[in-house]
Amino acid sequence: MNKLYYGDNLTVLKNCFDDKSVDLIYLDPPFNSQATYNVLFKSTAGEQSRAQIEAFEDTWHWGDEAELAFDGVMTSGNSDAAEMLRAMRSFLKENDMMAYLSMMAVRLLELHRVLKPAGSLYLHCDPTASHYLKLVMDAVFGPGNFRNEITWKRRVGMSSAVHKSNRFGVCTDIVLFYAKSADAAFFPQYNKDTPEYQAYVAERFTMVDDQGRKFRTDNLTNPAYRPNLIYEYKGYKPTAHGWAITKEKMEQWDKEGRLYFPKNKDGRIARKRFLDELKGMPIQNLWTDIAEINSQAQERLGYPTQKPQALLERIIQASSKEGDIVLDPFCGCGTTIHAAQKLKREWIGIDITHLAISLIEKRLKDAFPGIKYEVHGTPKDLDGARALAEQDKYQFQWWAVSLVNAVPFGGKKKGADSGIDGLIYFKPEGKTTEKAIVSVKGGDNVNVAMVRDLAHVVDREKAKIGVFITLADSTGPMRTEAVKAGYYETIYGKYPKIQILTIAELFEGKQPNIPLVDSASFKKAARESEGGEQDKLPF
Repeated sequence: MNKLYYGDNLTVLKNCFDDKSVDLIYLDPPFNSQATYNVLFKSTAGEQSRAQIEAFEDTWHWGDEAELAFDGVMTSGNSDAAEMLRAMRSFLKENDMMAYLSMMAVRLLELHRVLKPAGSLYLHCDPTASHYLKLVMDAVFGPGNFRNEITWKRRVGMSSAVHKSNRFGVCTDIVLFYAKSADAAFFPQYNKDTPEYQAYVAERFTMVDDQGRKFRTDNLTNPAYRPNLIYEYKGYKPTAHGWAITKEKMEQWDKEGRLYFPKNKDGRIARKRFLDELKGMPIQNLWTDIAEINSQAQERLGYPTQKPQALLERIIQASSKEGDIVLDPFCGCGTTIHAAQKLKREWIGIDITHLAISLIEKRLKDAFPGIKYEVHGTPKDLDGARALAEQDKYQFQWWAVSLVNAVPFGGKKKGADSGIDGLIYFKPEGKTTEKAIVSVKGGDNVNVAMVRDLAHVVDREKAKIGVFITLADSTGPMRTEAVKAGYYETIYGKYPKIQILTIAELFEGKQPNIPLVDSASFKKAARESEGGEQDKLPF
């Protein structure tokens, strides 16, 4: 079942998923968790607003796609969702927020379709849109299937000065938790690490039995009169209402060492509540114990919107069991996929960028050596690569860049790239970080001038190596030009300053010849042990 899909999740959901086939869905859609909020309610007519919107690629704005999404909801057959979205459009008009809600609504209808009757969905968003999304989800799932609005405190906010702002700082995200029906399973989660729980333990569990187990006492008297529970036990008399348990139960607990007997027979027998049997403090809907991934976090892979794995593990454990199917339709760098694999769930991930799919593959292979899964929609051979290059040159570039574990230049921004499509960071002597420039050409007309241009870019950027990736075969003059560029010398030897690699060679496993590639681009995920815990030894 474990599958990764490249493509628009709406198309993939419609074409590849059966009704009632998924147990748990988590989604963290782009735009409102990542966007610059000042463009959300601006008209798309203004040039300044348009420039702002286009500067952030993941921002969804009103246009043909949003109109089609809106129409899809109107004709979906779900009259509640259609009426809700129509009312929202009447209020919001055709702006960026309305586009976002339309794009989300048509997808939520599909996600509801594929969810099993006992399944659950968690939608990760932020306070700028959570109130609108809750209305949409009430219409799709039914208001009676709302379970929680979870507030995740993702950062402490100490470094976010607000003295020049017109509002308080924002340090939280919202996670909307819905069930498809009343039959949806839920498994309460507990935490032993909170300050409140630790203070409770220190204050209450002050006694130790003969086995060294900490405990506190609990009243065993009955609050109401029960004549059948009035009996004397080992010389200890009951209260006027009687004991809270039968004599048989009292004897059982006595044998198990679960009773506390006061030295004075006039006292009352009490129950021992052992600390080591407590699960911890029940998790509420305010999550303050999971920090966001900062620049120093060990699990950080270099993906800008990466969520903490602990966040996904809590969600998966709360609303699924081993063997269940977990779906993330905006899977990004694959944190949901990683957590699901670790917790022995089946999983499906969808993303619209080849970079994300490639990053997830790398993450899975690092963390779970020998893992088996299917990948759909990414090039598997030269014909597939050519088709991608013809369909979308930028996706082709990002995919080709990922083949050499490089970072897309400028964070995947479309447009002029100054001859740079990707960067590879490396430490030739184990200390100073240097960089290699990656240039990708997807057309048939590659020539010696392109190689020469790459050499100029390498010099201009003060890089040490240039990697020229071409879909077409390289020519003799091109290879000669690369050799003429000379070598980059290190203590480990000489490395060609300009290196040409074809897509065919990359399919065969060939990689750039670069000394000590730095993991700062996209870091290596920690390997998970057989039991699911991360190995402690560093890589």
